[in-house]
Amino acid sequence: MEAIYAIGLLMALMIFGVPVAWSFAGVLMFLVWAYDVNTTTLLLQGFRSLDSVILLALPLFVLAGYLMQSGGVAERLIRFMALVLRGRKGGMGGAMIATSGVFGAISGTATAAVASIGTIMIDPLTERGYPRGYSSALLGMSSLLGILIPPSITLILFGVVTKQSITALFAATVVPGLLLMLGLMIFNKIMTRRILKDTPERAAALKRQSNGESPLRSTMQALPALMMPVIILGGIYGGVFTPTEAAAVALFMAILIGFFIYRDLTLARFRQSLLEAGETTGTIILILLFSFMIGRIMVAEGVPQDLTEAATKVTDNMILILLLVNAFLIFVGMIMDDLSVTVVIAPLMMPLVVSHGVDPVHYASIVACSVVIGANSPPVAPILYMACRIGKVSIHHAVVPALQLIAFVALPVMLLVTFVPELSLFLPRLLGF
Repeated sequence: MEAIYAIGLLMALMIFGVPVAWSFAGVLMFLVWAYDVNTTTLLLQGFRSLDSVILLALPLFVLAGYLMQSGGVAERLIRFMALVLRGRKGGMGGAMIATSGVFGAISGTATAAVASIGTIMIDPLTERGYPRGYSSALLGMSSLLGILIPPSITLILFGVVTKQSITALFAATVVPGLLLMLGLMIFNKIMTRRILKDTPERAAALKRQSNGESPLRSTMQALPALMMPVIILGGIYGGVFTPTEAAAVALFMAILIGFFIYRDLTLARFRQSLLEAGETTGTIILILLFSFMIGRIMVAEGVPQDLTEAATKVTDNMILILLLVNAFLIFVGMIMDDLSVTVVIAPLMMPLVVSHGVDPVHYASIVACSVVIGANSPPVAPILYMACRIGKVSIHHAVVPALQLIAFVALPVMLLVTFVPELSLFLPRLLGF
């Protein structure tokens, strides 16, 4: 019962606007009081859990993402993708989706994609006749490709908390990420046939696009950015370097490209990126520390086992169990942020699904897909709110298209991933996991 109160307290604190890290601290204090825990031992266990080589990848990928955001990588990728897809109705929307996928394969974060790509893309999309509410919703959903397409900070956190191979988790979400990208492109193609009108303003915008820089120039400028995911992912899956080493390579390439190739990265921007990356990493580490200690208390008190027994009493059917897990993860994702779902809620559900024959790596894909849905679902919807701020539009105009994207794209992909395990397990098994 205390565990239920703790989860309820966490949700309540977040709803009332308490910062995520301090919401976790409040829940930890409640559990220490409720279970009369020895805090000295608990703190030692928490700090010992942070002593992980894998966690070194976290600040490196975060900093690499910020440097690429300020180093001109997103701008070159957008120009290239717009060139590839121009002349097609809905091509600019498709370019934003494709760019988000490639950017996600470099930075590993959704927020960096929203800030970088949204700032550049929303106004040109508006010129071409896209409603700002639709553009913002599409930006919010496509930026979340960074959670599925590796390297993903969300998957790194899940792997650290559940002690799973990070490389295996990266491989597991490649196919789901590509499915989501394809689904978004198909949805955008269908929607743009209805919402894009051949107005004089749209014709003028298309003419300006066709009179832009040469295809060869755009391709050559985008080449260094396009090579980054090839080198990073090729190195990880080819066994050349570990995910932590890959993060260091990504950071080195971000500095090299930003300072010496694109020359958009200045010392002032570098300093600002360091500060922002430090703040983000510090917040995540605090959340991880508190979540490790919360997890220790709950495991010691047998909460995961109690949850498994309670669910089994309701039904022992594997399909119904998975549907219940999906529904619960989406529900908590609507109220809590993605970090909370990944490091606290998802591990609690893991013994339940594993006891019904679900591979932990497959379960990681299910969690990642649920985070994609939750991060774009009100009332919290942090990514959707951020996309609307960048799109300079009220969230009321973006809610309907966001729910359409969830219903017709994200939810079907989640169900496919849940009930067709091979979509997640084929590539990890091919790589020997």
